[in-house]
Amino acid sequence: MAYSGEPILAEDLLFRPKHSLIDQSLHSRMGATTTNGDGFGIGWYGEGMQPAVFKSIEPAWNDRNLREVASQIRTPLFFAHIRASTGTPVQRSNCHPFRNGRWLWMHNGALRGFHETRRDLVTAIDPALFADLEGSTDSETLFFLAMTFGLNDDPLAAVARAVGFVEEVGHAHGVQDPVQMTVATTDGESMWIFRYSSERQSRSLFYSTDVDKLVALHPEVEVLRTLGPETRFVVSEPLRDLPGAWNEVPESSASVVRAGADDIREFRPIPPG
Repeated sequence: MAYSGEPILAEDLLFRPKHSLIDQSLHSRMGATTTNGDGFGIGWYGEGMQPAVFKSIEPAWNDRNLREVASQIRTPLFFAHIRASTGTPVQRSNCHPFRNGRWLWMHNGALRGFHETRRDLVTAIDPALFADLEGSTDSETLFFLAMTFGLNDDPLAAVARAVGFVEEVGHAHGVQDPVQMTVATTDGESMWIFRYSSERQSRSLFYSTDVDKLVALHPEVEVLRTLGPETRFVVSEPLRDLPGAWNEVPESSASVVRAGADDIREFRPIPPG
């Protein structure tokens, strides 16, 4: 889940909605796995130059510290992720969101054949960034490849180049359909979201655009009534069912979320060379 808008308490996002991210960690209806108990993480922008992150390998539904922290965090830009491991160890450094400088990154999906392709992918990371690689996941590797290919300058093109590179390496190793991803990333001012898979059957991703519909969607969250028209949610699963309140991000597309009109465009990987 990603939120952008007026400052809001994290607990209003994590715990108040009927089908909140905490509920989804136990009862996911649209994800690849029903239970996502291999850790969680939140990231937010506050007083410092860099975003803060809080991560744990505990299941999100069973972590009292998360509830304590969420009741004190008020932020205009918030990321939250629940993890179901695709093979890499359950450890704090493998929990999302990942951070580098001003950037946060979350990924839902997998780079297929990562065990076979990992060496080629990791050694392509810019040496100036390599020391900041903390974990062992395909998700963080994809993030650092995007940083290597220019995330700071042109996020849409950088992710397209990173995905194109992963596909080329995967195909060289005999991996069919190497990329399965929905991604959210931000520099603290704008947010970019991506929905893409090599087989064109991507994981679900939704966004909200109408605050009035959000209020109708979540009458139990009174603070939503105070939010302005630029408020945006991006979620893997709708937080509650209400026709017309959620828009599915189209297959093979990307979007930038910032003040003013949101822009959704076709996403195509850019092969190396």
